[in-house]
Amino acid sequence: MILRATESPVLIHEAERCALAILPSVCSSDDVSALYQRLVSLGAQWVFVQLYPGTIEITVQELHRMLSVMKDTGRRMLYTDFRQADERCECIDYHEGSLRDDFDFGPAVLLNVETFDKVDASKYYRFAAFYDLRLQSCGCVPFLPFHLNEYLYTFFPASKEGVSQFDYVNPRNREVQLEYEAALTHWLKTNGGLINSGGLKHAEALIMEEGRPLASVVIPVYNRVGTIGDAVRSALQQETSFEYNVIVVDNHSTDGTTAVLAELAEQDHRVVHLIPEEDTLLIGGCWNKAVSSPYCGQFVVQLDSDDMYSGPNTLQWMVDAFKEQDCMAVVGSYRLTDFDLNELPPGIIDHREWTPENGMNNALRINGLGAPRAFRRDLLLKYPLPNTSYGEDYAAMLRITREFRLGRIYESLYDCRRWSGNSDAALSREKINRNNLYKDRIRTIELVARRSLQ
Repeated sequence: MILRATESPVLIHEAERCALAILPSVCSSDDVSALYQRLVSLGAQWVFVQLYPGTIEITVQELHRMLSVMKDTGRRMLYTDFRQADERCECIDYHEGSLRDDFDFGPAVLLNVETFDKVDASKYYRFAAFYDLRLQSCGCVPFLPFHLNEYLYTFFPASKEGVSQFDYVNPRNREVQLEYEAALTHWLKTNGGLINSGGLKHAEALIMEEGRPLASVVIPVYNRVGTIGDAVRSALQQETSFEYNVIVVDNHSTDGTTAVLAELAEQDHRVVHLIPEEDTLLIGGCWNKAVSSPYCGQFVVQLDSDDMYSGPNTLQWMVDAFKEQDCMAVVGSYRLTDFDLNELPPGIIDHREWTPENGMNNALRINGLGAPRAFRRDLLLKYPLPNTSYGEDYAAMLRITREFRLGRIYESLYDCRRWSGNSDAALSREKINRNNLYKDRIRTIELVARRSLQ
């Protein structure tokens, strides 16, 4: 059967009392309440909710399969893999730490109508009502949304427009993001895991070590012969009141990157060119190699091998922020550009969703905290980065903000270049899923750890 959802729900399976409805993932409390009332008037027990505009094609047998699994598992929400055009689209499993508001359930979910009873009617949202519904009714074990990894329907989208990975930090979406933050904060208060900013520790006393520079710029690199020179030179052009160096961890490059770095190190003694003995290191492991080396400064500042500092004051401002903001880590702001440094939309990414009062909680909802990032070296020795090439910085920041304040600089300090060879350019669905699944697991670990503090 072909399903065309409309604003008014209709029964699509009389015997099972299953209805079809459309409810955008960004919607108001009025939308959710009105849908619930109409479902009750229909006598519906289940509702197949379409989240994106388009048409769904599903057989009676496939719908029966979904309903059967819902009954057998006792879950309140179920989602499945699906077909679209000539592609088989896979989703990922939902974890308790899958708190990001952009979790991809696919175009539709199956809900037990009783799910709507779990909504706190005292909370009103213009945009975050579905997100709140999901958290309140399905956010904890044993009621987490169930992923049935079977391809049980075909989706024909109404539009080919995609979603940008930077949509959530677009200033135009600021009001929406504030509501998502409020919904998550309410859920953490009710279900555990909320960090009180008043309980965060002050920065620990810095013990100066003789022979170390005050700061180091760390650049892990593998096969970036076309960009590494620009990155290193932007670091060497920093104007500071203190001594610093640039540690480049060359992870056995094969494209000429090594020769470029050798020449740069010969020209400027501040360039430390490290080639690890191991061949098992990913980006996080390269960071740990730099931090544990005898060359590393007391403050460690990030620079990716295809990006650049936007001006000569970046390093000074980052290091100054540690003392001025009483923190153990600092995050700046960056500007999206093309390879030639022409600005791309949405322009400056300043992550103003971070506030000193609630940023450490809101960090569980978003997929990153910004760039450039800087850490106290002694803290990274205590909490090394995971040896991954995605999310290693996010994992470190979550762990740090569980315990310490995070400094923030909202001026743009960093040019983040988007180009065809960039590590997150034109990612496949499979790779996006793998990356998101890793961060969801990191959030789950952090949520459990934060609950143990209470």
